[in-house]
Amino acid sequence: MCLSSRIEDEVMIVTVTADRIDAAVAIQFKEDMRNATAGGPPRVVLDLAAVQFIDSSGLGAIVASMKQLSALRRLDLAGLTPAVDKVFRLTRMDTVFRLFPSLSAALAPEQG
Repeated sequence: MCLSSRIEDEVMIVTVTADRIDAAVAIQFKEDMRNATAGGPPRVVLDLAAVQFIDSSGLGAIVASMKQLSALRRLDLAGLTPAVDKVFRLTRMDTVFRLFPSLSAALAPEQG
């Protein structure tokens, strides 16, 4: 699985560079996410802009990655392509995760 991570303004950004998160890569994705998010700031943003396809195994791997984080940390999702966004909304995972249209939207200061 191709992931890169960096910390920017107290946010850990994990970018998926693969175009699919499916059964073939789900186990490796979970392991790579565990390694990438070990420690670090309380907010993690998973940038999915490159992902064109996700199946139930991929969805489960993202949920498992969220559960691997400590209770004090949060996983948000950014840059969902229309096909990936549709999967999250059809499965009601949009009620579990905060979804942002882009990484820049996810990193914008919250309006209060």
